[in-house]
Amino acid sequence: MRETLAGSLRGGARARPARGAPRTAVLAGGLLTLLCGCSSGSDAGFTFFAEPGKYQYYSCEQIAAQMKVWAHREQELKSLMDRADRSAGGAAVGLIAYKADYVAAGEELDLLKATAHSKNCDQDASWGRDAVSQ
Repeated sequence: MRETLAGSLRGGARARPARGAPRTAVLAGGLLTLLCGCSSGSDAGFTFFAEPGKYQYYSCEQIAAQMKVWAHREQELKSLMDRADRSAGGAAVGLIAYKADYVAAGEELDLLKATAHSKNCDQDASWGRDAVSQ
């Protein structure tokens, strides 16, 4: 039986075209469309660290307070990274120790700005990054 099976595979057996390939592509495209449709429609875009919708139920005053906290944290991390860059091997230390937190703080600020914008909060000059750097 082994010889007949091996002989039939060697002797002119044609490969059939895959019938399920177009169907699989259509199903994969449909699934991708469904997943894209389920994504949030916020202005913040894709984030690694910030959770979309986190500040959805915050009032404008609470959003302003959180923006000040995160802007201060971002400024603090930036100064730590700048200080680490001045020493030998400090760039690697700054990247490992501070970069992820710095990116997270920036994403939180972007999310807060998008939430404030969607709620039509009055964002004066005292909000956000500008208030900390002055």
